[in-house]
Amino acid sequence: MSSGWSGNYHMNYTSTPIAGVKRPRNDSGNKVTVVLGAQWGDEGKGKVVDLLATESDIVCRCQGGNNAGHTVVVDGKEYDFHLLPSGIINPKTISFIGNGVVIHLPGLFQEGDKNEKKGKGCLKGWDKRLVISDRAHIVFDFHQAVDGLLEAQRQEQEGTNIGTTKKGIGPTYSSKVSRTGLRICDLLADFKDFSVRFKNLAHQYQSMFPTLEIDMETELRRLKEYAERIRPMVQDGVYFMYEAIHGPPKKILVEGANAALLDIDFGTYPFVTSSNCTVGGVCTGLGVPPVNVGDVYGVVKAYTTRVGIGAFPTEQLNAVGELLQTRGHEVGVTTGRKRRCGWLDLVILRYAHMLNGFTALALTKLDILDVLDEIKVGVAYKLNGKRIPYFPANMEVLQKVVVEYETLPGWKSDTTAARKWEDLPPKAQNYIRFVENHVGVPIKWVGVGKSRESMIQMF
Repeated sequence: MSSGWSGNYHMNYTSTPIAGVKRPRNDSGNKVTVVLGAQWGDEGKGKVVDLLATESDIVCRCQGGNNAGHTVVVDGKEYDFHLLPSGIINPKTISFIGNGVVIHLPGLFQEGDKNEKKGKGCLKGWDKRLVISDRAHIVFDFHQAVDGLLEAQRQEQEGTNIGTTKKGIGPTYSSKVSRTGLRICDLLADFKDFSVRFKNLAHQYQSMFPTLEIDMETELRRLKEYAERIRPMVQDGVYFMYEAIHGPPKKILVEGANAALLDIDFGTYPFVTSSNCTVGGVCTGLGVPPVNVGDVYGVVKAYTTRVGIGAFPTEQLNAVGELLQTRGHEVGVTTGRKRRCGWLDLVILRYAHMLNGFTALALTKLDILDVLDEIKVGVAYKLNGKRIPYFPANMEVLQKVVVEYETLPGWKSDTTAARKWEDLPPKAQNYIRFVENHVGVPIKWVGVGKSRESMIQMF
């Protein structure tokens, strides 16, 4: 069967051509389940994905790159994922990196090989169960260098910076939008043509940044080697997802990176990431029709954290913030930077729900609050003495809001051994119900530790 593709890389088409598919008109196919961050990231999405991936056939990444950081603990071993879907830890699951993801090839293989050396072989052969969309854009080393130069430039000119991870994500998306970027399909087609376009892009950045040094020949040699290693993994991503959705019944899971308040359109701009990490990014980042989006789960930390600068209304620059940072081991997986900490902000969660339409929530790291006598929760913002029903777009305005808090009693007891709802102290149960009622979304899981076993399923 001809795929209609003139390139020379591996394509694994085994199903009936689209034109020959016959099914009832009202059959929309399999639904995809989506897991998204509901705050500023670092909510524990990897753990929720890991829990769901044990029963999933396919786990997908739809946006971002190795600026994400997801930690999964299995059998006492800690695995850190940045670019790979964290569902790859399940040897029975196919992992898919969609067209909305930007891929740094050296980082991809370093991450896979590093994690493969851990544990009892659950990452063995990870590259044999990874599929990569041919439409995904490539992050080059000079994109990463430019990321750092741009941050330095902002610091010098404006006295502040965005606080990027310097992984080249923003510059790569900029290349994509300016239509000068290069994709996986370009790398695997005519390498001579790819080399010319690569050099043109490199020269373009050097004209913008005269101090930028690029060893083009060395990087091209490396890319040619990576091309052969990655070739067996690459497929037409749109067709892959179509087959997955319209084939036999499958459980398909989508793992969002970053979080709602870091979304390029809806986050605390300009201190955001460079992709859409709300639910709309699932459709554009995978080629999935909206009708095939099923449950959307939001992951929420029991308090709020943020890496880098930007408005943070419930931040606690005091002993409470220090306690949360210390007890929660709040250090960025990707950056190594300490996270800023504060009380749970329900205004943010309601805003995230407006954007994503959450089916249910996962509330993580409840155990970090175990030692507190009382716990405050931000329930509303006031501006000029009046409550506002929206989340401000302008960061100067957001910095002026006054948070209205409600205070709940702490439970002052260890929750880490809890494995079902009845094991939680009544005051901890009250805290959970308080969050549910104010956000208007049920909480399906509660996390009280690092391991898979520490996730309490509510229903």
